[in-house]
Amino acid sequence: MAKKSILNQKSLDFLETYLNNASPTGYESKGQKLWMTYLKPYVDTFITDPYGTAVGVINPNEAYKVVIEAHADEISWFVNYITDEGLLYVIRNGGSDHQIAASKRVDIHTDKGIVKGVFGWPAIHTRKKSREQSPKPNTIFIDVGCSSKEEVEALGIHVGCVITYPDEFFVMNNNKFVCRALDNRMGGFMIAQVARLLKENGQKLPFGLYITNSVQEEVGLRGAEMISRRLKPDVAIVTDVCHDTTTPMIDKKVQGETRIGAGPVITYAPAVQQKLRELLIQTAVAKKIPFQRAASSRSTGTDTDAFAYSDHGVPSALISLPLRYMHTTVEMVHREDVEALIQLIYESLLAIRKGETFSYFD
Repeated sequence: MAKKSILNQKSLDFLETYLNNASPTGYESKGQKLWMTYLKPYVDTFITDPYGTAVGVINPNEAYKVVIEAHADEISWFVNYITDEGLLYVIRNGGSDHQIAASKRVDIHTDKGIVKGVFGWPAIHTRKKSREQSPKPNTIFIDVGCSSKEEVEALGIHVGCVITYPDEFFVMNNNKFVCRALDNRMGGFMIAQVARLLKENGQKLPFGLYITNSVQEEVGLRGAEMISRRLKPDVAIVTDVCHDTTTPMIDKKVQGETRIGAGPVITYAPAVQQKLRELLIQTAVAKKIPFQRAASSRSTGTDTDAFAYSDHGVPSALISLPLRYMHTTVEMVHREDVEALIQLIYESLLAIRKGETFSYFD
């Protein structure tokens, strides 16, 4: 008998709409509104902050607070310089990969609407093999079909305009989700599905649950820093993506071994509280949810660090979704991993006791 899918058509329709919408760091508001509209039937109220982090709250009157968190922003570029000939040079907004830029289409966000452009690159015929350059941050440029700076400015383009890729969501080989910005709007999607399951299954939690979609992770965990200080949670379970290290040119001796299709990844790191991590592992084993393990030196590089070290110190753990081709326009995850991660967070919430301290010394 086939296993019943956690995802339904409504949730998949939301996923496609949510991913196809641009949500660059610092400009997440439209995506956050889509997320809140979807989440509204499953929560009691919302909290937002001045920079755009959105939190759906279940049981807001409970003193004991549990956070499940993802980040909402995607990498992008800023217009940095416009030449007299009408070409645009850029700087990063987050960890945008210059090596994939050449020949990509782009959307330039202006007050007059989207302006289409392309990252140009010299034709192979014109490049000298002995001195061939690869794309670099200071050599890639955008062509918007103009011949002067004045023409560019007439389109509404100016220094500071944000630039995103228009690549859209599709499903490959029935079970692979492919799109730009799966890092980490898949996380926002998954925590929303946890809220949906709690509602649909009639589960009453003995604590306040704060479903948190933070902004500005790609530039240093900034949204999580702000909201963690405001919420002052007792527990935080963070979800983000990690690398599938089985594709070419990745050294498993350095990066470890994790792969799409083998289950969500539970991380070992100083910021990950041991007792909370063990609760996740015990839940996965008890509920027969496949999972993998990974280790992070010093920091996890995710919002886990912001929550763990905020205020008085918050027991925090990280569950990652294995992903191929991070920070490209063809990021790829496995549907079964998505469903397993949703189930793991859901079941772990049901295993947390009200008032549990996860004391290090017990």
